[in-house]
Amino acid sequence: MNELDFSGKQVLVVGGSSGIGNGIAQAFRAKGARVGVCGTRAQASDYSAEDGSDLAGLIYAQLDVSDPQAVAAFKPSFDRLDVLVLAQGAVIYRRGEFQMDGFRKVMEVNLMSLMACATKFHEMLAAAKGSLIIVSSTAAYHSTMGNPAYNASKTGAMGLTRTLGEAWAEDGIRVNGIAPGLVDTKMTKVTTANPKRLEGALERIPLRRLGTPADMAGAALFLASPLASYVVGQTIIVDGGLIL
Repeated sequence: MNELDFSGKQVLVVGGSSGIGNGIAQAFRAKGARVGVCGTRAQASDYSAEDGSDLAGLIYAQLDVSDPQAVAAFKPSFDRLDVLVLAQGAVIYRRGEFQMDGFRKVMEVNLMSLMACATKFHEMLAAAKGSLIIVSSTAAYHSTMGNPAYNASKTGAMGLTRTLGEAWAEDGIRVNGIAPGLVDTKMTKVTTANPKRLEGALERIPLRRLGTPADMAGAALFLASPLASYVVGQTIIVDGGLIL
């Protein structure tokens, strides 16, 4: 038996159009799953490799998770769901999160939409005895001085993972999470595209390299597989040792 064979399984990755979510989506596809992804742009062709996007073989649908009504009205192209990955995320730099409009915007995407999407697909996950994976961040473990909303939302995402893990276990749904460290995506270019900041970051990572979407995908495959059948409500830190 190959515990990482997802042939015949239906996976949906919200926030799977680029970055970490895209890496997770392609990893499930490589293991045989039928994979849908959601992003904010009108169609798949609006994304490019420069965005950190590879939508080949994935079923794309537009969904703006910052709009609760859009989440409620979303109609998936499938009637069964085995794995739901919530990888949506937003950040505002230059102290934009200290303004209430910016704070609310980030919280809506990074935390409120997690619950909206989770409850949207609860019935389908329960029917399949499926798995829900919430992507948070190692920012939940320390201060991020310039980004209060990002920090609060990612800390909240970890708490939500624990609580839904306990609450939904009786429904046969295993809820777990992943906390990425510094991963090279378009969201982290403020660090990775700045040689001085990048050098300082790499010095703090024991493995001396940035994380990749593929690194995060390995943890997601494990959590959705029978190998993790007794793991509930946990968030796995995948950061190369950054916060040690």
